[in-house]
Amino acid sequence: MKLKEKVIVITGAGSGIGRALSLEVLARGGYVAGIDINPDSLSKTRELAEANQEKFRSFTLDITDKEKTTALPLAVQEHFGKVDGLINNAGIIQRFVKVQELTDAEIHRVFDINFFSTLHLIRVFLPQLLERPESLIANVSSMGGFLPVPGQTIYGASKAAVKLLTEGLYAELKDTPVQVVSILPGAIDTKITENSGLERPKNADASRFKALDASKAAEIIVRGIEQNQLKILVGSDASMMDKLYRLAPKYAVDLIAKKMKSLLR
Repeated sequence: MKLKEKVIVITGAGSGIGRALSLEVLARGGYVAGIDINPDSLSKTRELAEANQEKFRSFTLDITDKEKTTALPLAVQEHFGKVDGLINNAGIIQRFVKVQELTDAEIHRVFDINFFSTLHLIRVFLPQLLERPESLIANVSSMGGFLPVPGQTIYGASKAAVKLLTEGLYAELKDTPVQVVSILPGAIDTKITENSGLERPKNADASRFKALDASKAAEIIVRGIEQNQLKILVGSDASMMDKLYRLAPKYAVDLIAKKMKSLLR
């Protein structure tokens, strides 16, 4: 689906990939309803839009608040007159610890934001999207959603759920006007650790893949959407590990475990 003149809802639009996606959609002639919990971050995204500021509308809310997200489709439609697409980008990671060291509250928070909020937003926007001549649901999973990362097992499980949800939706909606896209980023230069309310772990730079700039990631994602791809791998690390994991899964898991070992306490 070409994004020119389309109204796209983007969660997590105040920073990282979400901000970069917002600016990329605007640059391609689209309109953006930017969703974020931080109003100052949304204001910065709008400022960065420069000449396209009037095409960006901020909606400040916590996406885990079901009452407010249920009202969101009508609010977006009242402002723009229509809704053509939803990009579920907002997400958090967990503390870099093993599963048994996480609290129940931490585990539920990761799933509430990464999976259940994504699912709820899809369900409340889908009636509008089905009425459009063409429309979009794009969900940001992760390289960690197809490849286990020690210290991020619960995060990975939530993103694996997003991946399979997206693929299931594609199968269910393939005979409708709704294009469904699964986005699988590798290491991207964002502030996801800080935005998750976590401290940056020691030895992080030594353990991670070289991070791709968020603006470049947005270009890859939007190009994939406009080329009607189902699965968009973002970054050379995601592309490489996708191939390696399918070819030699045990070797791939061992490789990641070795690379991430220094992050675990």
